[in-house]
Amino acid sequence: MRVETNFAAATQGFEPPALGEPYLLTPGPLTTAYAVKQAMLRDWGSWDGDFRAMTAELRGRLLALTGDAAGEFDCVPMQGSGSFCVEAMLGSFVPKDGKVLVLANGAYGLRAAQTMQYLGRAYTLIDKGDYLPPRGDEVAAALDADPAITHVIAIHCETSSGILNPVAEISEAVYAKGRKLLVDSMSAFGAIPLDVNEIRYEAMVSSANKCIEGVPGFGFVIARKSELQAAKGNSHSLALDVHAQWAAMEKTGQWRFTPPTHVVAAFLEALRIHEAEDGVEGRGARYARNRDVMVAGMRELGFETLLSARWLSPIIVTFFCPAHEKFVFSRFYDLMKAKGFIIYPGKLTVVDSFRVGCIGRMDEHVMRRVVDAAGQSLREMGVDTAAPPRVALDERAKLAG
Repeated sequence: MRVETNFAAATQGFEPPALGEPYLLTPGPLTTAYAVKQAMLRDWGSWDGDFRAMTAELRGRLLALTGDAAGEFDCVPMQGSGSFCVEAMLGSFVPKDGKVLVLANGAYGLRAAQTMQYLGRAYTLIDKGDYLPPRGDEVAAALDADPAITHVIAIHCETSSGILNPVAEISEAVYAKGRKLLVDSMSAFGAIPLDVNEIRYEAMVSSANKCIEGVPGFGFVIARKSELQAAKGNSHSLALDVHAQWAAMEKTGQWRFTPPTHVVAAFLEALRIHEAEDGVEGRGARYARNRDVMVAGMRELGFETLLSARWLSPIIVTFFCPAHEKFVFSRFYDLMKAKGFIIYPGKLTVVDSFRVGCIGRMDEHVMRRVVDAAGQSLREMGVDTAAPPRVALDERAKLAG
């Protein structure tokens, strides 16, 4: 059994959030369509045939987004947040005697390194800071310098800064050196292409509440079947064992432990809406337009982006906080929320910043309202320019080379 989608209603416009809710200008959880919310209004038996069919449909639809026509990959949904899935991937696909090169340029790369510490498995780190992506030549040099490295993990989109990392370039370097690539595509998959025919990797992870525009509750691992088979016995965890979850689903069609049934139903609805929007290409184009309209408007107000245009992702954009003495971020946040928009605080250490997400059930018209709300909020604070402190621009110029 399936919940039918009204595709016309799903694609003819972008209704405001329900019940006066604010738009979530975040990298997930994010603003969802009414149809996604409505899909959660019935209960499902986790062992029932209808729900097993839903799980099978979910896995098949996600695999289709990778371009895997040869059937070399499989999809394994996993209960929990995105970080659960990253840990599951690292703990399942990296052998206990393996070693990982972690590519970090923000909080989520560093979290992968921290995960390796908790796992008690060997790793080394390239940390590029907040402004720049890891590049292929750096990866190649690190692999040449350390033959013990077996795997590399790259963050597809580093949402602490908004950098879209060059995973294709990184992949070429990894496989030229005979190693294996794992990808954290948490906030990019579904809007940024990750076609297995164009970018080689062994496994990737993402989450229900990101670019597919579902709600939080599970993530998923998409991996080569050969890697799934070889992962038996690697995991440090009962609950996070990707091989065991995959083997159970292949045998019974069921999740090993209680699945988030309502979240799965919502995610299937989100996948159908995603398909109606022309899939990865259409979703990515809308997000890119959201970014371009929002960034242009914010720059007119005097705001400056952390990153140069080359590295701006269509997922989330980091702005420096204004230098004006009357600007207080907590006050700005409250004013924006009162106007219907929840923004994100920054995660930088050198200068104060905040972030504005471009993903979720909204379009460029909503983003123009975001800019208008930001301008009005500045005026209410008595801030006549959003120009950042000189040190922020100097730091960006220095680190960007």
